Amino acid sequence: MDYVKDVLVSTDWVAEHKNDAGVRLIEVNEDILLYETGHIEGAVKVDWQGDFWTPVMREFIAPDELSAFLGRLGLKESDTLILYGDKSNWWASYAYWFLSYSGVKNLKLMNGGRQKWVAEGRELVTTPTKVTPTTYPALKRDESLRAYRDEVRAHIGKVESGEGAMVDVRSPDEFSGKVTHMPAYPQEGVLRGGHIPGAANIPWARATNEDGTFKSADELSALYGGEGVTPDKDVIAYCRIAERSSHSWFVLRELLGYPKVRNYDGSWTEWGNGVGLPIEKTYQDI
Repeated sequence: MDYVKDVLVSTDWVAEHKNDAGVRLIEVNEDILLYETGHIEGAVKVDWQGDFWTPVMREFIAPDELSAFLGRLGLKESDTLILYGDKSNWWASYAYWFLSYSGVKNLKLMNGGRQKWVAEGRELVTTPTKVTPTTYPALKRDESLRAYRDEVRAHIGKVESGEGAMVDVRSPDEFSGKVTHMPAYPQEGVLRGGHIPGAANIPWARATNEDGTFKSADELSALYGGEGVTPDKDVIAYCRIAERSSHSWFVLRELLGYPKVRNYDGSWTEWGNGVGLPIEKTYQDI
């Protein structure tokens, strides 16, 4: 079984084609200062929070603002955009999801991300990439790729009836309610630990190999199918703020071809603090 879509490129491919006309590299890291320490030649930087979120609201910038931003990066509608970053492409996947949601086409991920490129001893440069601004065309959002809080609440009934599935991609301790943060990360003010009722816990990292690349299509199909997350169901994925769930969304929709997969970007930071929202908690502090 092969991946359904041609949405991955190898580090070898990037090394060979990074200077081709119409190929543009975009680095998106959790550590927003990492790009300046060294990046692939020709890559431009995206700050996932500063560039994609509005400064006064927990919401994305408007489509026209995104078009203007992409134009400032010198990107064209016809370009093939190769996204990559740290943490096995967490934030590159988030950017892939957000750009897909916003209507941007011709997106791919560099399989293995920045960590694989560095592990292979490939060149990084510190020279800023020179760009020529463009006028990027208007964009239209695809709301079928995003889930909102009230839709997630209604979706619990679909999970119970067998029509839908919910995937919590966080660590088992987060899922159980033992902690409200990722391992080695600080607490972030969520009032309640646990998970959304009916969710299956399939941590995002189970979809990757040690070098950060994605597992085979057969392995991924068995992983999700074994937990009842099958292509016939309406699927919603979530984590803490949607970076890890974007990675799983990419696996399900782009690699396996599930027809209906949404990313709940509010995730546990919204749900765990939400008034009147039900949770399940399996951890017992004895």
